[in-house]
Amino acid sequence: MGRRRRLKQNIPLMVMFIPVIAYFVLFKYVPLLGNVIAFKNYNFTDGLWESPWVGLQNFQLLFTDPLAISTIRNTFFISLLSIVVGFPFPILLALMFNEIRRLWFKKTVQTLLYLPHFLSWVIIGGLVINLFALESGTINHIIQYFGIEAYPFLYKAMSWISVFLGAGIWKEAGFGAIIYLAALSSIDPGLYEAASLDGAGKFRQMWHVTLPGIRSVIVIVLILSMGRIMDVGFDQVYNLQNSIVSNVSEVISTYIYRVGLQGGQFSLTAAMGLFEAVIAFVLVFTTNWIARKFNQGLW
Repeated sequence: MGRRRRLKQNIPLMVMFIPVIAYFVLFKYVPLLGNVIAFKNYNFTDGLWESPWVGLQNFQLLFTDPLAISTIRNTFFISLLSIVVGFPFPILLALMFNEIRRLWFKKTVQTLLYLPHFLSWVIIGGLVINLFALESGTINHIIQYFGIEAYPFLYKAMSWISVFLGAGIWKEAGFGAIIYLAALSSIDPGLYEAASLDGAGKFRQMWHVTLPGIRSVIVIVLILSMGRIMDVGFDQVYNLQNSIVSNVSEVISTYIYRVGLQGGQFSLTAAMGLFEAVIAFVLVFTTNWIARKFNQGLW
């Protein structure tokens, strides 16, 4: 009787959850059937199910293609750099926001740092190119004003990667700090008072109270970030890359666009996409397995 009563009480919540279930089923699970293209020689005439079966041939072609191997290497390298360099920034911003006592200043800074998240990469890419362009870029104009030769920031591999990472941090770090600010609000203020009475300064309070208080959230975000380590994102790369640095800027998302959509090799790029998903799956489970050793796993 108690179970039936709880079921009746939760019926409104279950009805509200139906659109969420429908969204994931239609747009997340049903499209998984399309992965069968990776094992076929897909063509529009025969369709999804009638196209000839080729087994692992597309994967063999993929891993013997120098361009595909270079693309996978670039994707992993850029993604790993993005996590190593960019992951701490939202945490640092949240810690700084937490220490600001003037409310008007805090709200102003937060708004300015959240704003780039809501701009498309078309706009952000245009701003970055206007800043770092060789001949018309603002940065090079300032450099030349001091008698220094203009530097091709967007046409050198290492400087392009630096600009790419910096643009990504500027766009997303402020918005990414929101989840850590929410976690900080749950820390008991009495812990800071106790630490202060023990003689701990601000930095020791952050190290011994603040960071342990949000450790579980940091681990969860890290695990989810590992799932995207092979997904650099199409918009950012496409709007910032150029043919001169294609040897470091070509990633899986742009490879699928050029080879799959523009080149019509749907089966080959489907194999690439499936490979990307499997690597992400393995990384998420591996990261969670390591986190569980410290009692911080996501599941």
